[in-house]
Amino acid sequence: MEVRDVHHAYRQRVVLRGIDIRLRAGTLCGIVGENGAGKSTLLKILSGELRPSRGTVRHGGRFGYCPQHVVLNDALTVRQHLTFFQRAYRLADLRCAEQVMDVLGFAEYADERAAVLSGGTRQKLNVTLALMHDPQVLLLDEPYQGFDWDTYQRFWELAARLRDTGRSVLVVSHLAYDTERLDELWRLDDGLLRPDQAVAA
Repeated sequence: MEVRDVHHAYRQRVVLRGIDIRLRAGTLCGIVGENGAGKSTLLKILSGELRPSRGTVRHGGRFGYCPQHVVLNDALTVRQHLTFFQRAYRLADLRCAEQVMDVLGFAEYADERAAVLSGGTRQKLNVTLALMHDPQVLLLDEPYQGFDWDTYQRFWELAARLRDTGRSVLVVSHLAYDTERLDELWRLDDGLLRPDQAVAA
């Protein structure tokens, strides 16, 4: 994914002031910034959900997007969500989704309605839906919200596995947790992205 000179403003409030990113294949990267810094706005632009005021975003291959706020239908079960997205993605089977569910440890909830799932389990489903079509570029906005420690560790193992198979993984958070797991880290501040020294060269 290549991003060049992306700007965005909400009326008079400028949020992004010229963002440049090149997300290479086989990299696990992070963007951190304070609440309100524009991280979610940037991810919406990268995913195509929002059009930038200026600048370009180019993707190479399929991408998956896991938004910060889980958008699920409470009346549907986990399995029904997977079937719905399988048809939307035109997938032959659910093998990839089932593998992600096994890694994140919630396969036993397949027949539970979304309405009765805990916040952490809803987030596991959110991540699974973003990954089930095996994207080359994965954009994750605060992906481990509500995870317990074991699932948190499993998430990073999954992210590393994706990186090691040539995927590009971008994790966005308001805190720089586990920076040693990342290949690159940027900080979003005052509408600009700068390399963060927390990740050694």
